[in-house]
Amino acid sequence: MNFNYSGTGVALVTPFHPDGKIDFVSLKKVVNHVVAGEVDFLVALGTTGETPALSKHDRMEVTQAILEANAGRKPVVLGMGGNDTAELLDYLQAFDMKGISALLSVTPYYNKPSQEGLYQHYKAMLSATDLPVILYNVPPRTACNLKAETTLRLANDFKQIVAIKEASGDMQQIMQILMQRPQGFKVLSGDDLLTLPMISLGAEGVISVIGNAYPKTFSDMTRAALAGNWEEARRLHYGLLPMMHLIVEEGNPTGVKAAMHVQGLLQNELRLPLIASSSSLLSRIQAAHSKY
Repeated sequence: MNFNYSGTGVALVTPFHPDGKIDFVSLKKVVNHVVAGEVDFLVALGTTGETPALSKHDRMEVTQAILEANAGRKPVVLGMGGNDTAELLDYLQAFDMKGISALLSVTPYYNKPSQEGLYQHYKAMLSATDLPVILYNVPPRTACNLKAETTLRLANDFKQIVAIKEASGDMQQIMQILMQRPQGFKVLSGDDLLTLPMISLGAEGVISVIGNAYPKTFSDMTRAALAGNWEEARRLHYGLLPMMHLIVEEGNPTGVKAAMHVQGLLQNELRLPLIASSSSLLSRIQAAHSKY
């Protein structure tokens, strides 16, 4: 399937039953909802999917369920990262990659490696897979920032590294990458709120959270911005802005699951240590949703 690593990707949530088991019926419903919303690609096993709380067996089952529900309609990117490089290499070789278009790999978390350590980590990762790799930089979660210089070094040295999901929130760093990147290397927003301004600076798209709940509106905003239709893009951006603020108020994916629960897409259940939204937030999300 042709995939140019741009447009709107959605980091899919993982629905659960009240007993903590994966709700595969709702997962299929979510995939169909997002695909019908005309997104450009799907992301399995991202942060929004509560992947740290999934066992290896769970991860394989969730991935297969997404692939089956998608049925080849959209490219599927697989989250595949970790803070133990050797374990990641073993996992890459053991995981069934049939149907996967690319890998999204977060920087090692908690260890706080140096920039050279990050470079060597990704270099080692490439030895274990032939798939294209999208870097994922999210310092608020990992306590590790992939600096612009290291991103550019990786992008120039390895054509297999095709893009970065930038969620640092550091616009100066993002602009440096955009200004100095090699031809063909894509920059994707990792923050719904910053998608529009990042596209205005030259970014090619987003891997979204709110796209789980409002895929059509958010995809239309991204497409309008990429086409240079700024008036329409701003209209859609500001229309979703109240909800974008609400869904991050108690963390991710707590808020977006509440918004999806309001729509009847899934039960409002998360796996510990994450918990469902407060009744106050749920009420405000219901009120905001009623305006859509």
